[in-house]
Amino acid sequence: MRKLTQLVLLATVLVASPAFAEMKIAVLNYQMALLESDAAKKYAVDAEKKFGPQLTKLKTLESSAKGIQDRLVAGGDKMQQGERERLELEFKQKARDFQFQSKELNESKAVADREMLKQLKPKLDRAVEEVIKKGGFDLVFERGAVIDVKPQYDITRQVIERMNQLK
Repeated sequence: MRKLTQLVLLATVLVASPAFAEMKIAVLNYQMALLESDAAKKYAVDAEKKFGPQLTKLKTLESSAKGIQDRLVAGGDKMQQGERERLELEFKQKARDFQFQSKELNESKAVADREMLKQLKPKLDRAVEEVIKKGGFDLVFERGAVIDVKPQYDITRQVIERMNQLK
């Protein structure tokens, strides 16, 4: 059965080879086209401004908790029990605050990312469609599905340029 499958596959490839020879094939890194566009870069800068203060607050909270943890590890056995318990409680509170604020930041960022993608996807799809039509490509593969490709077959830059031109 396996030999028969291999034989059928080989025959199909041999018969289809002339058809593939005439096809115009391209490769597109869809994610790169999206992320390298001017609109996505602007969003990244805006997101940094919007979420930067929360991220800074998280880093401060994390370093504060780390400082308490270091104090407990270094001198916890030498501290009075009341002091050690107070530090342990403070550490646990900071850890809970960090988890809560981190989750909140991640959720806010995810919502903002989805909204950005919702706005940019139609523009990207239109740019892809126009580049494919203009280039007369019969078949376009996602870059992740291809092991290696010569640069002349990669249309990602063309799509980015076209997307940046669209308003």
